[in-house]
Amino acid sequence: MTGQTTAPPAEVVPSEEESSSVLARLSRIQALQIIGVLALIVIIFSALKLHSFLTVFNVRGIVQDTSILAVLGVGMTFVIITGGIDLSVGSVLVFSGVVADKAMANVGGAQGWTSAVVGLLVAVVAGFAWGLLNGFFVAKAKVPPLIVTLGTLGAALGLAEVITGGVDLRDIPTVMVNDIGFGNIVGQVPWLAVIAAIVVVLGIVLLHRTRFGLHTYAIGSNPEAGRRSGLNVSGQLMAIYAISGLLAGFAGWLNLAFYQSTTIGGQSTTNLVVITGVVIGGTSLFGGYGSIFGSIIGLFIPATLQDGFVIIGIQPFWQQVVVGAVLIAAVYVDQRRRTAALRGSTRSLTGNLLHHLTSSRQTTPARELPRPPPAARRVTASPAS
Repeated sequence: MTGQTTAPPAEVVPSEEESSSVLARLSRIQALQIIGVLALIVIIFSALKLHSFLTVFNVRGIVQDTSILAVLGVGMTFVIITGGIDLSVGSVLVFSGVVADKAMANVGGAQGWTSAVVGLLVAVVAGFAWGLLNGFFVAKAKVPPLIVTLGTLGAALGLAEVITGGVDLRDIPTVMVNDIGFGNIVGQVPWLAVIAAIVVVLGIVLLHRTRFGLHTYAIGSNPEAGRRSGLNVSGQLMAIYAISGLLAGFAGWLNLAFYQSTTIGGQSTTNLVVITGVVIGGTSLFGGYGSIFGSIIGLFIPATLQDGFVIIGIQPFWQQVVVGAVLIAAVYVDQRRRTAALRGSTRSLTGNLLHHLTSSRQTTPARELPRPPPAARRVTASPAS
């Protein structure tokens, strides 16, 4: 009798639609829920103070207050999706504003667009350098992001105070203040909001429509799987933290235009406000999924609460209590929803990510496994009777 080898059953590979739909459904559901929460807040304050809260002037103020936070929120979303954190954005904003102010004061008498553009370049480069430093220690030195960014938080703010002596600088070009800080592109639509919207749209495209964004999700979902599929995890992390720092530097320049000052003492809680808004907006602190659109909607909640409390005569300190409670609830709901939605779907999600990451290499046989030797496939015949 001749023995036969039995081929192993073929692995069931989930379809593209099935494997990619779980995280997409999570993002859509959370975005809709956070829009509902924001709408409820607006309805409550409008019912209490309709003629004071729901006015063009007040809505414009809320949008302006959120614009700078939105620029920071784009970079923070990328960082948190990887499972990291960036506590240094507020201090990097201040440092970038300080060095930009110094540069503008020495170019063109700090009045024209020439000095404003020089200040923009200096602020962006300074923020990028801090972000690259964060990324190096996180990705290469393997220091936890919490420790790294906590250290650069203190270092950036300390250097800003050393440069200024702890006194705010106000050498801001008039054109920056009039056009960027308080100017309108049309009607009551401020330039500040338009610039922030452009940054948000670019961030959405980068995160959701490019391989860079796919790799970002892959690192947050399973960095080891990404590494084994050929993804440069260290390089990706350094780029993400560099983007976060660059946007913090750009926000520092916008902050100068809006507040006409370096606001050294006014950014102590900016990092926490941005992180809170991003998490409330549905980006998971555990990494792996999130959306920039949800983050921006989440950032409107603290700004709307603060404005509403002021209008109805409640101490603004209560805003911190409410936002803290909402943050805890958001993380709790995130845990429950994540467990329920991803139960039994882990292999599908990982398979989908690996499929995307390796699809471009399927045609190259360089990494192909060698065929087993003929002896391993030998068929054993039964001895003759």
